[in-house]
Amino acid sequence: MAMHFITRKSFLQTSGIVLAAAVAGSSFRFVKPAPLLSFSTLGCPDWSFPQIVDFAAANGYQGIELRGLLRQMDLTKCPEFNTAENITDSINRLRQKNLQLVNLGSSCNLHIADPVKRKDNIDEAKRFIDLAQQTHCPFVRVFPNNFPKDQEKQATIGLIVKGLQELGDYAKGKNVRVLMETHGYVVYTADLLAIMQAVNHPQVGLIWDIANMWTITKEPPAQVYATLKKYIFHTHVKDAKLDGNALRYTLLGKGDVPIFAAIDSLQHAGYRGFYSFEWEKMWHPELEAPEIALADYPQAIKKHLAL
Repeated sequence: MAMHFITRKSFLQTSGIVLAAAVAGSSFRFVKPAPLLSFSTLGCPDWSFPQIVDFAAANGYQGIELRGLLRQMDLTKCPEFNTAENITDSINRLRQKNLQLVNLGSSCNLHIADPVKRKDNIDEAKRFIDLAQQTHCPFVRVFPNNFPKDQEKQATIGLIVKGLQELGDYAKGKNVRVLMETHGYVVYTADLLAIMQAVNHPQVGLIWDIANMWTITKEPPAQVYATLKKYIFHTHVKDAKLDGNALRYTLLGKGDVPIFAAIDSLQHAGYRGFYSFEWEKMWHPELEAPEIALADYPQAIKKHLAL
């Protein structure tokens, strides 16, 4: 039988590692990774870009999700991003505050069959992909978005799949991934899985808008994430009270959405993307001011995770 000899040096090194692990184990075993936080500019439609950047830096955010600036929803038309020089200045402003752009929210809808309207939507998404490349932003959001009554469901799914494949091909080589948000009527896990499996494109994935799904489907977040995990690269986080068929958006943890259960599922599974707060002030002016809601979000997350 062969004998294996251990030198004194290797013994001491190994023993030291084991001892350090034993001593430190209790200290590090329960350390939770700090989540990456961003917010959508949908929540502050009347803030300038400098205001947005300064507020994000002052309130513990690491990223910003651009969904319009000063109520202009086509980012390619915003002065901050309409020339190479202005793009450089905007990127530098973010870097000076240790912030990054995490997603560009286009208004592209992929369910549309009319060829002229469809081309307009696809062209917008392509402009956003180009801008994402120029700004070093990893993701561009598109909508699925509906299942029109005058269109067969499978035909609509086919349109969505074809659109995602076309945009995925356009994004190749640009370090940009096209993400379809769980939005509109395309929110059931089975439909989303079928679309993603049919698309089967490395430049295409999902934004999991937890509230958009749950308020309609009531599917348990842990079950949703387990099924769609491989496709989810970004999340939208918000809470709401249910009032019959109506929704009333609330500060995080004050509504009926099992939002913290969803966050726990993401954290426990090792999700490393951004948790992006989507306060829909642009569409719902009656909501709390951004100074309140956007400041509350990081505190609510940290309180829940005991950070």
